[in-house]
Amino acid sequence: MTTDTTLADTSKTLPELSASVTRHAARLAVLGGGAAAFAVAVATFGARPAEAGGPPPAVSVIVAKKTPYYRHYSYTGRIRSLAIVNIEARVTGYLEKREFQEGGTVKKGQILFVIEQGPYEAALDKAEANVQQAKAKLENAKLALARAERLLHTPAGQQSTVDNDRATEESDAAAVAAARAQRETAAINYGYTMIRSPITGRIGPNLSSPGNVVGPGSGTMATIVSQDPMEVIFPVPVRDLQTLRDDLKDKGGLRALKLSITLPDGKRDKQTGHITYVSNQVSESTDTIAVHGHIPNPVIPALGAPRSNDRQLTSGEFVTVHLRVKKPTERIVVPRDAVLSDQLGNYVLTVNGKNKVARHNVTLASSSQSQAVIASGVKAGMKIIVNGIEKVHPGITVKAKTVQNQATASAQSGHSGQSG
Repeated sequence: MTTDTTLADTSKTLPELSASVTRHAARLAVLGGGAAAFAVAVATFGARPAEAGGPPPAVSVIVAKKTPYYRHYSYTGRIRSLAIVNIEARVTGYLEKREFQEGGTVKKGQILFVIEQGPYEAALDKAEANVQQAKAKLENAKLALARAERLLHTPAGQQSTVDNDRATEESDAAAVAAARAQRETAAINYGYTMIRSPITGRIGPNLSSPGNVVGPGSGTMATIVSQDPMEVIFPVPVRDLQTLRDDLKDKGGLRALKLSITLPDGKRDKQTGHITYVSNQVSESTDTIAVHGHIPNPVIPALGAPRSNDRQLTSGEFVTVHLRVKKPTERIVVPRDAVLSDQLGNYVLTVNGKNKVARHNVTLASSSQSQAVIASGVKAGMKIIVNGIEKVHPGITVKAKTVQNQATASAQSGHSGQSG
């Protein structure tokens, strides 16, 4: 292997030297020196003209300042109704009426279907008659028993007669109870001829038309879903869940998180909800655990007058779920492009009082495409370079211009879409 002597050739001009070094670094990268060596060489020699007498490179800096930061996470979730009810017939008969509008809202207890009632009404009347007949026999048995007990202390009375009459009275009392039970069954079956909604919600299409015979084996006649509130289910990596629990153990646990969603069209829903519970099993294939939350789904204005079925969320749709702590912490937040990385880790470049560039290794609390939240490595008051980074390196003198920190607003609102 031969060694390139370009660096020792002092007869070349600085631009030529810089170009030679760039080629040399690229060759080293190919041979195993790595992309980091190439980048360092290019950045270092690309800025030499400023040190050789030209004006110092111009950079933009922000003044590090602790601001309220709402730690937040984003996940993909699915909306689901809290109650999904399939309506089925409980008794057999011809379907006579349908008492709802498909796609409309129904109230709990509202009649949805009516099955022919004649046979079941007749069965109820017969059961009522059987109750009255059994009661009459019981009254007669009570009289016979009382008579036998009065005669027991006379020459005409016998103990066996008393015993027989008592047994008859008890038997007739049981017959009355059985007749009443049959009447109750007949009344229940008669009530089943009027199929009512068990919940308040939105009903789907009608699957059984009047005139057809329906019964317990006919299947679903219609489906009702509840609408407010809605449940949102989203998988959370176990690592994230453990971090959240550690961070919030003294702040009320997961109840301290505010839940909001972004709709499929990218719009942020105005409603906020909360976590209700965490599943008791971890998915072995994804190492995630299902988290459940509730979020309001109120009526929204429709064209003309509001209708009760005009709501933002629909059961089954995908949404982006955002979790944000309700109380912020004080953190230094910078634009994500201001944080660089190499083999030594994450770092930022700062400008000191003498306009010299310095490197500071940092630890990130979290990051997104637009911002980075610094946990350690930078103190308030430091000037961090955000623009012109590619023109400088540690130790060089620069001309710094202070600009506004654009990452601060999104940190305070908690809407940067950070995940994990």
